[in-house]
Amino acid sequence: MTVVATSFECISDDRPPPSPTSYLRNLLHFSRSGEKVLHMKTDGGRMVVLRQIFRPHVVVLISCDGGVHNSGCMAVMNVAAPNETPVKLEGKFLAIVVCWILGFGSLVAWNSMLTIGDYYYELFPDYHPSRVLTLVYQPFAIGTIAILAYNESKIDTRKRNIAGYILFFLCTLALIVIDLATSGKGGIGNYIGICVFVAGFGVADAHVQGGMVGDLAFMKPEFMQSFFAGLGASGIVTSGLRLITKAAFDKSPHGLRKGAILFLGISTFSEFLCILLYAFVFAAGIQTEPNGTADIDAKVPERLSTKQLLVKNIDYALDLFLIYVLTLSIFPGFLYENTGHHQLGSWYPLVLIAMYNAWDLISRYIPLIGFLKIESRKWLMIATLTRFFFVPAFYFTAKYGDQGWMIMLISLLGLTNGYLTVCVMTVAPKGCTGPEANALGNILVMFLLGGIFAGVALDWLWIIGNGKF
Repeated sequence: MTVVATSFECISDDRPPPSPTSYLRNLLHFSRSGEKVLHMKTDGGRMVVLRQIFRPHVVVLISCDGGVHNSGCMAVMNVAAPNETPVKLEGKFLAIVVCWILGFGSLVAWNSMLTIGDYYYELFPDYHPSRVLTLVYQPFAIGTIAILAYNESKIDTRKRNIAGYILFFLCTLALIVIDLATSGKGGIGNYIGICVFVAGFGVADAHVQGGMVGDLAFMKPEFMQSFFAGLGASGIVTSGLRLITKAAFDKSPHGLRKGAILFLGISTFSEFLCILLYAFVFAAGIQTEPNGTADIDAKVPERLSTKQLLVKNIDYALDLFLIYVLTLSIFPGFLYENTGHHQLGSWYPLVLIAMYNAWDLISRYIPLIGFLKIESRKWLMIATLTRFFFVPAFYFTAKYGDQGWMIMLISLLGLTNGYLTVCVMTVAPKGCTGPEANALGNILVMFLLGGIFAGVALDWLWIIGNGKF
């Protein structure tokens, strides 16, 4: 039996597949580039099988831990019998597109909140909405991901991911309902209501991002890169839409509110689309088939404990923590409140956020160029620590520089943020077995969210001594 390649693809085939029983022993340890990335397990005489459209010799092997299937649409292997010619691999591009869209959906709701910050500053000028909403979001995100990471082996990742996307959809829709019900009025009651649904964003983010990264950690690195490129794309798309809606409604009565509602409506539709995509495309291929005709002696290899995985990969975890501590201590609160007044006027913070998001997206594709990708653990840490020179650079630019220098700095901040994130996330899972990669993905996301939370808290230091709290 010949293993041709790995990929994952969508399922829509009514024809019965060949019996997968004969594949089990030969494919217990599948190797990609010399690394064990997939393992099989049966549960109560049943095995998980994925059928690929019009492709009979395709089997998916789901890594399991504790008897729970931890995957959505997982890595698919095209398998040819000994006397058959290997079939050309198909569907990789579709898989990359699916990962990109799901990555987009996992952050578009939160980016919506950031990019309509100017509207919330008009409604709640004394409540520091950009800083407060981010601070509300993060404890729920980090608390939820900590619980989910600890219980990773007991949780059905498919249900976890779909629950996260549904929660994103409901909370984004609720923001529109609040605004329409109150006719766009401010007040502490409305502000608290918005904070409640922002907390829901945090819970949803922990469900989706940790679950998806855990799944993608033991697939091809291109899928992980595509997912994080989708995350970055959500930023630039939301920024672009916000600039368009602001320009379209700038001169009309209540134009800021109309633009924000339209923008939230588009974001709500995007989340609904991701629910359908995940439920009916990404995860629809998982099926269980009875297998009582063969004696299957496949064993799941021993995996390191969560603590052992953390110790082994502590430098990668710290890289992500420090990357986002630095980024979130500047973005977005500092950009809204501490950059002064310039020729661009009310457009200035929106332009800064758009530039950050644009370069953050571009940089997430740079690691696809092999010689530009950092894989050394030492150099990843050095590059991460070097970014802390941004702190004095932003301070003196805000105090003495003009808008051109600030735009250049924020572009560099986005460039380094996206690039280093993808480098760490694609390098860290190498050498891990399937269950270990899943657990490691959750650990890395937990440190990423922890860095965001710490950065948001440190962001408040910028307003010390400015005479307004």
